[in-house]
Amino acid sequence: MRRGEIYRVHQPEGDPKRHRAFVVVSRQTLLDSAYTTVVGAPVFTNGDGLSTQVAVGQEEGLKHESWIVCDNLRSLRKSDLTQFVGSLSWSKLTELDKALKVALALE
Repeated sequence: MRRGEIYRVHQPEGDPKRHRAFVVVSRQTLLDSAYTTVVGAPVFTNGDGLSTQVAVGQEEGLKHESWIVCDNLRSLRKSDLTQFVGSLSWSKLTELDKALKVALALE
């Protein structure tokens, strides 16, 4: 599992959809550890173009143009991340980092 990978999660807790795609945003050190959870950013088909959202689509393995929403980070069990969808490019990871900084008021 790598930072920036997208996984489809079956019935994520508290989510009305049967499946939801999430981008892994945890640092790689955590992902490589025995820790059982990671932080993920959900992917929605609707977005507003906010500075806390990143546009993604078929280039990243998704079926539709979508948005990574950094204002709604979730803790996910690693064991739930079994349906690999795709990965973010280096430039999309850079956009994601900027969106996370804004969402978490780190600038």
